Amino acid sequence: MPVNPFDQKAPPSFYDSVFEVTRQIPFGRITTYGAIADYLALGSARMVGWALNKSFYGAQVPAHRVVNRKGELSGRVHFPTPTMMEELLIQEGVEVENNQIKHFRELLWIPAENLPPIDPGK
Repeated sequence: MPVNPFDQKAPPSFYDSVFEVTRQIPFGRITTYGAIADYLALGSARMVGWALNKSFYGAQVPAHRVVNRKGELSGRVHFPTPTMMEELLIQEGVEVENNQIKHFRELLWIPAENLPPIDPGK
């Protein structure tokens, strides 16, 4: 019997994948654009940043928990206000000084170490 293509769930989009990993970052922890890109085998941290920049248009995604590889709030300019990213992190108990995460290594959450491996066939 032929398979009805409308009965199959479509694979997640690039945005959906980035947003879902970002939603998994625990409260009070941070990760990097590169760590998400590595987990999703995207090859580009910039692509993750680009997707998270779009997260303000409806999806509930804690994009404030994603920083650059040095722990800097490089995405802060894409938030509705220049201080919003820092304010959200502080509300979660994350210390920020001069737009950089204090205790970066201790707070770093790596998706590849905390989420199940991705099935490349899906």
